[in-house]
Amino acid sequence: MLQSSSPAAVSFRGVERHFGSVKAVDGVDLDIAPGEFFAMLGPSGSGKTTCLRLIAGFDQPSAGHIEIFGEAVEGVPAYRRPVNTVFQDYALFPHLTVSGNVGYGLSVRRVPRKEIASRVAQALELVQLGLFAERFPAQLSGGQRQRVALARALICQPRLILLDEPLAALDLELRRQMQEFLKSIQREIKTTFLFVTHDQEEAIGMADRICVMQAGHIRQLGTPHELYYKPNCEFVARFFGENNLVAGTLGPVQDDLRSIDTVLGRLVCSIAGQQHLKAAANGARAFAAFRPEALRLAGTHDASNRFSGRIADLAFAGSSTIATVVAGEGATAPRLRLRFPSQVDGSALKSGETVALSFAPHEGHLVLA
Repeated sequence: MLQSSSPAAVSFRGVERHFGSVKAVDGVDLDIAPGEFFAMLGPSGSGKTTCLRLIAGFDQPSAGHIEIFGEAVEGVPAYRRPVNTVFQDYALFPHLTVSGNVGYGLSVRRVPRKEIASRVAQALELVQLGLFAERFPAQLSGGQRQRVALARALICQPRLILLDEPLAALDLELRRQMQEFLKSIQREIKTTFLFVTHDQEEAIGMADRICVMQAGHIRQLGTPHELYYKPNCEFVARFFGENNLVAGTLGPVQDDLRSIDTVLGRLVCSIAGQQHLKAAANGARAFAAFRPEALRLAGTHDASNRFSGRIADLAFAGSSTIATVVAGEGATAPRLRLRFPSQVDGSALKSGETVALSFAPHEGHLVLA
């Protein structure tokens, strides 16, 4: 996404952060484009929040180089960086009104009161809280407090906004509303947003690009579509969504397809645009990966990727129903997930029933073990 003439909003080169013998961040290289909504996604302890703290200036790297908009920031204190942070716990002053909280940063900078009042009013209108200026944080809902924290971050006009799991404390419906709100705000003001989360749906729904982190390393970086449909390793395939993974060994290549021999028989999956999978040796250990929504009841004409299994469980999930299918016998038999639209009169499938299943080759992908 970067233009060659434009410096990255954030650039990491060989960045490490050690805590004793633990490498919380281990040799990370990363470029975030100006105006991008970028998400760092990973489980607890993956290093994503440590990266955010290094950018904010709350911590310093043990090794490597960090630039923000082309300027080296090693040793530059947090208050001198063109960055503001929105925290999960809001960090609002309980004794200040909404307008007092939002304008606090400008007051510290000794901005004239008239200008503060004008900019506070603009910021509150932007986050749709113009009528709440004289309320105190305790009089607001969780979503409203989060919008106050966002307005406070925006008012000093930083070039980069860091969001550290800001929606984690909100209930599901409010979280979805805030996801839409954050994305709309980011599109309107065109400021670079770096969003740290462990929630895949948040990252998919808001980010232009996502980097998936594990144990201090970036495992994959790409668009939500790329990560969802083309995970490049077992960790991303398991962590990002609900892939069905079936172990096997690689077989022959035919154009943009490659076979894999598994306990379900020989499966054929797409390797389009993935040269490393085309070049991998026959017999190499790998996984066939396919989404629950790609799996379907096999018709009489479905010849590829066809196998049978027993329905072990059915779970109603609103608009869809999820069936757990045991494909084979014994404790090591693959347990697969089949997702299909729910019906008003209930599912025609029953627990204990044996069904024939298949998926289209272009909806299956391979990841090396």
